[in-house]
Amino acid sequence: MRLYVAITDSDWFNYLSELRPDEVNFWQPSASGSFHALSPGEPLLFKLHSPHNYIVGGGFFGHYAVFPVSFAWAAFGTKNGAATEAEMRRRIERYRRIAAGETSDYLVGCILLEGPFFFGRDEWVPASDWSREIVRGKGYTTEDGTGWRMWNEVELRLKAKGALLPEPEMVKGVQFGQPQVIVPRLGQGSFRAIVTDIYKRRCAVTNSHVLHVLDAAHIRPVAAQGSHSPSNGLLLRQDVHTLFDLGYLTVTPDFHLEVSHKIKEEFDNGKEYYALQGKKILLPESSALWPSKAQLDWHNQHVYRP
Repeated sequence: MRLYVAITDSDWFNYLSELRPDEVNFWQPSASGSFHALSPGEPLLFKLHSPHNYIVGGGFFGHYAVFPVSFAWAAFGTKNGAATEAEMRRRIERYRRIAAGETSDYLVGCILLEGPFFFGRDEWVPASDWSREIVRGKGYTTEDGTGWRMWNEVELRLKAKGALLPEPEMVKGVQFGQPQVIVPRLGQGSFRAIVTDIYKRRCAVTNSHVLHVLDAAHIRPVAAQGSHSPSNGLLLRQDVHTLFDLGYLTVTPDFHLEVSHKIKEEFDNGKEYYALQGKKILLPESSALWPSKAQLDWHNQHVYRP
């Protein structure tokens, strides 16, 4: 197993160690196009800036994406490690070395972590081989001695706390057509970010590319025993999302849009939606991430108003 030790902002860590969220956005102030250090389900560990050469917590990698800072805040809120968007921006701008109060919607890297954990001071694990030349992080595997010892110490502390380690499952073709491991229990913010990413930031119905009016819609709501799995999601423009949730629209199990006659009956309107009747929706590249036919059937049976 691979693990990655990342240098961690102490304010970010201290804030979240009090909050104890179910997911976090481990943001990178300068966005890069990819993050290949981990596969989904593998651990990322937090190490504070020198001279604090200790592992102080971590989480399990879910996904990496590059988003505008406003979207990162909208998706994760305080799970970005700050009480307000302005505070988050101030920290990012300090690292980016740009003027405080920058109003542009600059891009940040978002490393999405599930099941984060935070150690008390007496539980910190020494990072004995850490070099001052490392500015972002360092990768290890449990097959080498240092990586194995480090993960063993972390795992012992998690088990002592009674923490439940995630049980990854294999899913073919999650990224680039290759088998990957995904964490089954994503949080709400990760669901939104991943669904947005796998649909390439386009509404599945209208093909709208305006990011800030797109919603990650649950096909089967969490309140009705739905999950945050990407296969229970569709990326929809906000008006389409509203109509989908209210049953005026649905998507059939063969991925075609159905528009209810009730839009015309109740509102004497809806031409733009009827023009989409029967259209096949846009789908993620990987069939493993296509909408679940079982969940679409549930929506057709229990929500749609024909």
